[in-house]
Amino acid sequence: MPGTLRIAYKLLTNDRGKFSALLVGITFAVFLMVQMTSIFAGILGRSSATVTNIGASVWIMDPAVNTVANTIPLPDYLLDGVRSIPGVRYAVPLYSGGALVKLRSGAYQAVSVIGLDDATLFGRPLLEQGNIQDIYAENGFIVVHDAEFRKLGSPGIGTEFELNDHRGHIVGIAKVSSGGLFGVPTLYTTRSRAIQYIPSTRYTTSYILVEPKNEAAIAAVKREVARLGYLALTREEFIRKISDFYKYQTGIGTNILLMTVISFIVGLSISGQTFYTFILENLEKFGALKAIGAKGSELVSMILFQAVFTALTGYGIGVGLCTALIFVAKMRLPDYASLITFGNLGLALGMVIRIAGISSYIGIRKVLRIEPFDIFRG
Repeated sequence: MPGTLRIAYKLLTNDRGKFSALLVGITFAVFLMVQMTSIFAGILGRSSATVTNIGASVWIMDPAVNTVANTIPLPDYLLDGVRSIPGVRYAVPLYSGGALVKLRSGAYQAVSVIGLDDATLFGRPLLEQGNIQDIYAENGFIVVHDAEFRKLGSPGIGTEFELNDHRGHIVGIAKVSSGGLFGVPTLYTTRSRAIQYIPSTRYTTSYILVEPKNEAAIAAVKREVARLGYLALTREEFIRKISDFYKYQTGIGTNILLMTVISFIVGLSISGQTFYTFILENLEKFGALKAIGAKGSELVSMILFQAVFTALTGYGIGVGLCTALIFVAKMRLPDYASLITFGNLGLALGMVIRIAGISSYIGIRKVLRIEPFDIFRG
């Protein structure tokens, strides 16, 4: 470490109280920023859980659909029309709806029901227990083993329940890559059984799942579906559409943005004020360094080093605390929706760098204006 930076480090850490105050301000700001954005990322990820779990390459829907849960039934003729489009390898209908089940204990529980195509079972989940073929058995349902599983009484294979006065029994327990957002258990069954058990409108197809022959055929499929008056989106585009809805058309995105900005202001105010006080208290030392020949650029590098060192240390501590809290929360609360992503970490790092830049700018202006003569005269 160059001599000037070693001096800067000793000046910074010599007063442990001031140094701790700087770290606390930045750590608290980073903790809040990462925590808020991680919760938002977790919400967005769970909002697209059905799209992720089903795994279809192309989804066909009504143009007014905003989220996967906001289904608008599609007419039956559309399925035949899609199957006739060149470039479509196969297309199957999917039912998605909600229902109220009565458990053996007498309690009622809202559930989400996914009706798979009877012929192909395309989009079926992986099973932890049971055989997928048993879904064709009378009254057969598959339950997803996720955070909401216990709301159905942690059922096992053979557990019975009632759905709109129809008897159902569990024939399999599945696992999925992503849990749902709305806190309700998920049941899979065949589309024909879902339509039979759950009251519905004249049209019963929620989405049409398409597997194109190749990626080049997707654009042609989209054009032909648009000519029919409907919308075709790839899996990634549908997930992005759902995310944009929650970001810009609900209060979630605005609230998270406000909390992030408040965290930035808190960190900036604490660190800026503390760093400025630190510069004032060490002004004589900087003046002495200038008097013995230290250049202005060397003084600037010292202040930048102090600001960056403090910011990155606080950043690391804040991220570590947030990660530990999320880990513990998920251990205690299985349905806790929070996800740390590289985007969250990058955003927090960018904010911390801005805090360091503004804080150091305040100190640099003060140090560069001092005259050694005034210091020694005082």
